Amino acid sequence: MNNQLALKDYIIFLIYFVIVAAYGYWIYRRRKSREHDAKGFFLAEGSLTWWAIGASLIASNISAEQFIGMSGSGFKMGLAIASYEWMAALTLIIVAVFFMPIYLKNKIYTMPQFLNQRYNSTVAMIMAVFWLLLYVVVNLMSILYLGAIAISGISGANIYFCIIMLAFFAILITLGGMKVIGYTDVIQVFFLVLGGLAATYIALNLIAEKSGQTGIWNGFTLLRSQASDHFHMIFSKDNPNYMDLPGISVLIGGMWIANLSYWGCNQYITQRALGANLPTARNGLLFAAFLKILMPVIVVLPGIAAFVLHKGGMFQTEMLDSQGVTDVNKAYPSLLNLLPAGLKGLAFAALTAAIVASLAGKANSISTIFTLDIYKKAINKEASEQRLVSLGRITVVVAMVLAILLALLLGESLMGEGKQGFQYIQEYTGFVSPGIFAMFFLGFFWKKTTSNAALFATIGGFIFSVFFKFLPGMVDLSGLASSGFSKDNGRGVYEIPFLDRMTFVFILCILGMYIISKWETRKGLHPHGLEVDKKMFKPSPAFLAWSIIVCGILAALYTIFW
Repeated sequence: MNNQLALKDYIIFLIYFVIVAAYGYWIYRRRKSREHDAKGFFLAEGSLTWWAIGASLIASNISAEQFIGMSGSGFKMGLAIASYEWMAALTLIIVAVFFMPIYLKNKIYTMPQFLNQRYNSTVAMIMAVFWLLLYVVVNLMSILYLGAIAISGISGANIYFCIIMLAFFAILITLGGMKVIGYTDVIQVFFLVLGGLAATYIALNLIAEKSGQTGIWNGFTLLRSQASDHFHMIFSKDNPNYMDLPGISVLIGGMWIANLSYWGCNQYITQRALGANLPTARNGLLFAAFLKILMPVIVVLPGIAAFVLHKGGMFQTEMLDSQGVTDVNKAYPSLLNLLPAGLKGLAFAALTAAIVASLAGKANSISTIFTLDIYKKAINKEASEQRLVSLGRITVVVAMVLAILLALLLGESLMGEGKQGFQYIQEYTGFVSPGIFAMFFLGFFWKKTTSNAALFATIGGFIFSVFFKFLPGMVDLSGLASSGFSKDNGRGVYEIPFLDRMTFVFILCILGMYIISKWETRKGLHPHGLEVDKKMFKPSPAFLAWSIIVCGILAALYTIFW
């Protein structure tokens, strides 16, 4: 096994780099007439096609978090982790039908703008600053550091060099604006899918060969038989991974909150569709839903394959951390190092594409929020379009430099060996998503929701999450074990699974918002709701038909692998 790139690999990666850079520059030159148009720069208003929107959504979403973290979870717990991907497909359809019409009807371009228009400027500014800090300090830094870890593990390059080069490549793409990001993401997704499928093919074929057979179908059949416990979507209460994915709660509980908050209330994601008309935005989200169904094939199956190969004696040294313990997050890099020259370069380009696309998308969202929601509203209300675009580009560079510094200074201590798992990221994101989703959900569909109720969800949701996290240290929760709402964490302490905690927090936020809103409206307060027309929720017959196909595929997958 070799963690170095051959000449063929470098050539393939160079071809990828040249194609993306040249295509991005061509797109930039085509839109140069609108280079000083703020909405054109930040949103690519009216210029992204449905396939560009869908591809950009997936390219921005799939990053080191999935390739490294989710593959590691596949190694540890199996196909069940694919619920995050497959339920996201259904979530995208819901967002397309119910959320996107409200955004576009009310000319919403950023999430803080929605909060300002629906609630007030205080709520909007608090959340703008919060999102800005979250995106820079947590998301941008983690993508950069985890991505560099993966790239370094495959290529053998110095991790600090990888951090700087990933940031530099992302800056080049981001400075061209959302249209450049959106259309270059189409190429990124092509490399991402092709490279991911190549890794899956090699893994399945290797499993078949080790049993004296050939072909990926035989490899998949052997994979299912040799890791039968890794092909269950819904865990029973006695499963050691129940804390991460608590049985049926995955289908009816906190997984919905995590997905709806991420795909429907997140500037980083919704920004791709906010500059389009409703049919285009909906079709783009539907295309992304189909791509989501495919994602577990390239990020989860390799993890399960690595588990079978590891059980058969491979990766025994490569997957050990400094303490001599198997680090599941090294499963995917170890697998890629098995690829022959050429294919390894393709997989390397795919991984780089995923990381760079996520960095570019996140940097553009940071730039949009700071420029349109903080600078223009609180610092310089009369700023020209040219000034906003220039400041947006400066913000991209500053944000990326800050992320580089944070990754260099704090990356090892915060996300070192074994600390960067997919489930770890999901749990701590879940500290804020229930309150944010409650605020958006009632803001969409209940006109009586007040600004103070929104503040309660934002602040109270976080406090409730912290409370439930540390509750096991104060109260014995073993009595809830029979109902499945608590489980021994392996240290004799009964904890509530974090997806269930998210459900409880969301319910408390909704109840609190309802009580506060009712009390304030009875005192004469009249909140200003958004413009909503029931007719705009009606999808086209073609959209409905393709959505039914998505739902049918998902139903079949859960039936087969239940």
